[in-house]
Amino acid sequence: MIFFSDDQIRQAIKPGEVIRAIRQAFARDFHATLRMPVRTQLVLAGGVLLLMPCFDSELHAAGVKIVSVSQEAGVSATYALLDASSGKVLALMEANYLTDVRTAATSAVATDLLARPDAKSLGVFGSGRQAVAHLTVLRHVRDFRRFLVCGSGRSDPAPFVAKMKTDHGIDTEIVDAETCARESDVLCTCTTSTQPLLNGEWLRPGTHLNLVGTFQPETREVDDETVRRARIVVDTYEGALAEAGDLLIPFKKGIADASQVVADLHQIVSGKKIGRTSPADITLFKSVGCALEDLVTARLLFAVAAS
Repeated sequence: MIFFSDDQIRQAIKPGEVIRAIRQAFARDFHATLRMPVRTQLVLAGGVLLLMPCFDSELHAAGVKIVSVSQEAGVSATYALLDASSGKVLALMEANYLTDVRTAATSAVATDLLARPDAKSLGVFGSGRQAVAHLTVLRHVRDFRRFLVCGSGRSDPAPFVAKMKTDHGIDTEIVDAETCARESDVLCTCTTSTQPLLNGEWLRPGTHLNLVGTFQPETREVDDETVRRARIVVDTYEGALAEAGDLLIPFKKGIADASQVVADLHQIVSGKKIGRTSPADITLFKSVGCALEDLVTARLLFAVAAS
């Protein structure tokens, strides 16, 4: 059994490679070969434990991710890549960076297909690991010239901005929520917020949103108006329509409805359906995260390490 640390994973796989691997995985009509139950959620004393198994017979690959989420410790993940025949553990991985890069890479695939080709400004709500990942990884699919960040309110975003400059060479502006929403061509919400971060009336026509922070039916990062105005694409119907409070809350109120979910990521990547129909569309990609993304990324890492 091989062990990979977060630092080793960061050095071994490049974001562009992960974007390509995830795009290829979603391009396949994988429903006949993939076994991916909706993840198990177990409420702990101070957080939530998530179990995310996956087996794909076409890829001949299997694995499971164990994730803990809490206000005190944030997100911590471990991944076990399995031999698909025997179930033997081939590799054990610290999966914090793996989760960060696969989530941002999935957002990058959606952004490439849904955002306007002339998008120049990228805004992010949040200042944690996913905010870093989205600011760095989405540059692979659009030539962004301006980067905005609105912190979650729990900490000073100035150290985050300094780190983005030092570590990644990105000049990031600290802005308020309204400015971030109004002046971003692509807007990513990467927080653990349980309440809306922005007013949907602030969004200008043509905006694309990636919502990645929340994964429970009672929590959300955007308001009813944002969802009402949007053409929605989800990573998977099964996960999003069971767990995504961003969608379920306005659906339950009758302010928006499931007909606005125009496609899942497979249908967009494969060309079976179209997400953006005009430059003025507001498009919204809701990701709750799925185990296929983890499996593909872990398999890529294992192949790179073996070469």
